[in-house]
Amino acid sequence: MTVLLDPPLWPRHGRYWGHLVSDHSLEELHEVARAAGIPSRAFDLDHYDVPAESYELLASLGVELIDSRALVRRLRGSGLRVTSAQRRELGRNRVD
Repeated sequence: MTVLLDPPLWPRHGRYWGHLVSDHSLEELHEVARAAGIPSRAFDLDHYDVPAESYELLASLGVELIDSRALVRRLRGSGLRVTSAQRRELGRNRVD
């Protein structure tokens, strides 16, 4: 399994969030998210936004906990990273 999770450092809606990604395939990523009960609305083109409360369950499913820089590096290396330009093109620019 090559599903990765960075620390929950981003505050939003009174919680802290991290990112769940795969450096192998989106299918693998979706499978793990489903197994953890993460709703599909949490998917943002190349990652899931995951609340800190989900980390223990994700770790028990074999997700690799890594720092944010390593996560981005591995996501880029996989070819699955969606760039800012691609997000704009797809109309997925967040202004939260």
